Amino acid sequence: MRYYLLKVKGTAKIPDYVQIRDERFSLVCYLRSDRIEKKAQLPAGFLERVSKIFPQLPYGQVRVVEWNPDTKEVTLV
Repeated sequence: MRYYLLKVKGTAKIPDYVQIRDERFSLVCYLRSDRIEKKAQLPAGFLERVSKIFPQLPYGQVRVVEWNPDTKEVTLV
């Protein structure tokens, strides 16, 4: 499956957030980049794997990731 990630820069009082969108570019999840406790309609293990990519994401740029449900691996495209 293909997902789109967009990291939004916060301010002094508002933390950074990440949008996760599906193949139709519909918003699936909107969460703080430093907290992944959010319940979402995402495959099991996806948030744990993709959260490791959050620190290296550039602000304001859409990045594509591929999720392999068999191996449970996330790959930046």
